[in-house]
Amino acid sequence: MSLYLLALDASSSACSAALLRQDADHSECVARFEMTPRAHTRRLLPMVNEVLGDAQVTSSQLDAIAYGHGPGSFTGLRIAAGAAQGLAFGLDRPLLGISTLEALALQAHRRYHLRHVVTALDARMGEVYVATWHCLHDSLRLQSAEAVMAPDAVTLPDEEPDWVGIGSGFTRWEQFSAPLQAAMTQHLTDLEPRAEEMAWLAARDFAVGLGQPAHAVQPVYLRNQVAWKKPA
Repeated sequence: MSLYLLALDASSSACSAALLRQDADHSECVARFEMTPRAHTRRLLPMVNEVLGDAQVTSSQLDAIAYGHGPGSFTGLRIAAGAAQGLAFGLDRPLLGISTLEALALQAHRRYHLRHVVTALDARMGEVYVATWHCLHDSLRLQSAEAVMAPDAVTLPDEEPDWVGIGSGFTRWEQFSAPLQAAMTQHLTDLEPRAEEMAWLAARDFAVGLGQPAHAVQPVYLRNQVAWKKPA
């Protein structure tokens, strides 16, 4: 039996959509990715139509919808959430929210065969969204919880060598601590979260029953979890 899963993302300056088709013997993913600052609303749904058309799949054939639930751009997350929830409601299909940081780690692992990855996205306000991952054979293990913090507050697990930094957060490289810089073999700032990796991660989650009703899946902003304190 085939699985048809649509994923979309607008969490960064990029906009993307992907259609994953899986069966017992074969998997393929049709994807669109564009750098579209301030044009997510205009491009996201046309991208969805494009990948469905390229895959020759109708929306009624979809088994599930997924989207990048964050962290990322507040506006972009709301655009993607609204589009994904609308599709899931209209088609009466389960919805899955996928971490943008996990999708970024999977992309880095698949593209560069990296094993110890620090994903960081620019969170503005002098902070980054960050997490650390161990990657092996397309399997990811979260090693430090996703968080938002100042770059100089980011630390690495002690037990792993050869960390590589991935994402726009490392455009603030000079603001990270000297011990972190010394522990990191390189950092790459040009990768953005993509719907293609989100589709693969969502298929993994869907297979173990993690799909939810559309109304139950919400963006993850991380800053909502921060207790702001007034200066003394």
